[in-house]
Amino acid sequence: MVREGSQTARLLREMYDRLERRFGDLCWWPAETPFEVIVGAILTQNTNWQNVERAVANLRNENLLTEQGLLAVEEGRLAELLRPSGYYRVKAKRLKAFIHFLFGEYRGDLGKMFAEDPRDLRVKLLGVKGIGEETADSILLYAGGMPVFVVDAYTRRILSRHGIVDGDKSYGEIQRLFMDNLPADAPFYNQYHALLVQAGKLFCRKEPLCRDCPLRELEKARSKS
Repeated sequence: MVREGSQTARLLREMYDRLERRFGDLCWWPAETPFEVIVGAILTQNTNWQNVERAVANLRNENLLTEQGLLAVEEGRLAELLRPSGYYRVKAKRLKAFIHFLFGEYRGDLGKMFAEDPRDLRVKLLGVKGIGEETADSILLYAGGMPVFVVDAYTRRILSRHGIVDGDKSYGEIQRLFMDNLPADAPFYNQYHALLVQAGKLFCRKEPLCRDCPLRELEKARSKS
C-alpha cells in the first residue's frame, strides 16, 4: 500500500525535489547493456566506480563482456583482468557464480531471467554466492528495469542524519520506507537512488559539508514544523 499522502511520503518527495533541482537527471547506471550493469554491480562492491570502469574496460578490450565470454574464460585469467577493481580473486569467483546461475537457471538468457516475478528473482539472486541485498536490487532495478528501491550506505547516512530513520534500521526496513510511501516506478527509483548517491559523495560525507547541501533547508523546514 503506497501512502503518498503521509508525512513521510511528503518528506521523501521533498528530498527528491530538492536533490533533483540541484543535480538534474543523472542517467544512472552508466553502461551499454543490461549485462554490463550486472557485471558493474558485482564489481563495485568495496571499491569506487573509477576502479570498476578500468576492470570493465579490460573485459571489453578482451571481448569478454558477454554472457558467453565470461562463461568461457578461465577464472585465473578473469581475476587478472579484474585486478583494478580490488579483491579481484573474490570478484572473479562472484562473477563466475552469477554466470553459472544464469546458464543453469535460464540458459544464459537475461530476457528469461528478467521475465521472472521480481520477488521470486530477488530470492534466487540472493542465493548466488557473493550477491547481497544491495547488489541484487541493483541488478533488478538498473539491469532489469524493475521497481525495486536500492539502499546503500549513502541512503542510510542521509536518512539517519536528517532524523528520518534510526541508525540501526535494517536494509529491508529502509527499503520499505521508500517503497511503501512512493509510487512503484523504476525510472523514479533509479533517479532517486542516484541523487542520494550524489548527495552522499559531495555533501553527506563522514565529515559532512552541510553548509552547501541542498537538503540543509529541508532540515530547517522540519525543525519549524
